[in-house]
Amino acid sequence: MIGSLAALLLFQLAGEIVVRLTGLPLPGPVLGMILLFAGLLARGSAPRVFTDTSRGLLSYLALLFVPAGVGIISHLARVADEWMAIAVTLIASTALAMIVTAFTLRALTTTRGE
Repeated sequence: MIGSLAALLLFQLAGEIVVRLTGLPLPGPVLGMILLFAGLLARGSAPRVFTDTSRGLLSYLALLFVPAGVGIISHLARVADEWMAIAVTLIASTALAMIVTAFTLRALTTTRGE
């Protein structure tokens, strides 16, 4: 598990280095995950150790929401001041995601002939 976590961190580091050297408007960890995805596609499948590690990390995914919750609580006054903008943004982005998903599903099902 340590080896696969080290590999994930190395991909994140590679993404960070590429972003800083090229000035791409993209977070380094996102580019690192894109590089990891490309590497796994080139390999054809994920190694068993990556699969086991990712399942282990996903079992603790809820812990990743703790810092966001603490941030909201610590800035509760600002959230209270701007609740309308936050609510409109959440509703609009959710609706947009649902619409894009529906159109994508429709396009994929019609191209497959179903």
